[in-house]
Amino acid sequence: MPTGPWGPPPSHSQPPDLEEYIRRLQDWVKRKYPGSNLSGKGIALLALACVLVWGASGFFRVQADEHGVVLRFGKINRLVQPGLSYRLPYPIEQALTPKVTRINRVDIGMRLAGDTRRVAVGEEVPEEGLMLTGDENIVDVNFSVFWRVSPERNGTIDYLFNVRNQESTVKAVAESAMREVIGRSLLQPILTEGRQIAESAVHELMQSTLDQYGAGILITQVQLQKVDPPQQVIDAFRDVQAARADAERVQNQAQAYANRVIPEARGQVAQIVQAAEAYREQSVVEAKGQAARFLHVYNEYVKAPLVTRRRLHLEAMERLFAGKDKIIIDADAGNPGVVPYLPLNELTRQTRRSTAADDMRRGELR
Repeated sequence: MPTGPWGPPPSHSQPPDLEEYIRRLQDWVKRKYPGSNLSGKGIALLALACVLVWGASGFFRVQADEHGVVLRFGKINRLVQPGLSYRLPYPIEQALTPKVTRINRVDIGMRLAGDTRRVAVGEEVPEEGLMLTGDENIVDVNFSVFWRVSPERNGTIDYLFNVRNQESTVKAVAESAMREVIGRSLLQPILTEGRQIAESAVHELMQSTLDQYGAGILITQVQLQKVDPPQQVIDAFRDVQAARADAERVQNQAQAYANRVIPEARGQVAQIVQAAEAYREQSVVEAKGQAARFLHVYNEYVKAPLVTRRRLHLEAMERLFAGKDKIIIDADAGNPGVVPYLPLNELTRQTRRSTAADDMRRGELR
């Protein structure tokens, strides 16, 4: 940056000190012209130089990520677009150029080591992170809040003049909102599936509170970094979590067994019922058939009792002796001392052999 006898130009965020400029100019003249005394003309030139420097101090530049706000005697006068601009020198006008597109980050419950963009957790702050849940448990919460200047109309003005320390305000509101949300929640959901719900709730509550303050701040994201029980009881808590996982696993196994056994039992029941129904139908049909047959036989018996009785007797003998070797002996036939004997078995065999021999002869002849 170029410098003159009065030193480097002042920053736009700080008003120039005219007495300091004059002192630097006098020192520069003494160094250039040692032992010389300023005459009236020299004083006039010195005064003119001071006026030129004072007038030149009104130039300032607004960067692309900034908004320029010009104050005239401490009152808002106008907004300035990015680029090179001019304001009346101090103390008439003053320019403020806050960063309006930069995403700022505030960490609660922890302090990041080194680069603030890193997610790795550094030193923790228990007085910020320890919170009480709705079921009276203590949880250690570390989270980050990302924010920027609100892009709405007059957002930059609200950001500059409605809140004195914007970062401290965002941090206080974030901690308060998180404590409120955690205080309404149970421990187990927060540690498992309720993290996104908590982030969304804190985001909405923070934005609502900052809008009530007229802070001109837009919350872009709330990110939970860590949600754990306190360090003193984390081992015991992990044991409890492991026991719950085992219980859930056993329950799932029991449910799987039930899902397998119950359908099998229902299938067996249905099979037994169907078999019983089939047996019932079969028994009923057989009983009806036997009853019909008995009625038919009875009707024939009524018409001819002797014939029917003899036919039934013969049919019974036929069923009884069918497929068995039979020998008939008649005790009332023949002379005394002679046993009438009819070898039906031998006759049957001879008949079968003769029939087989006839069949073979017929086959040979053919």
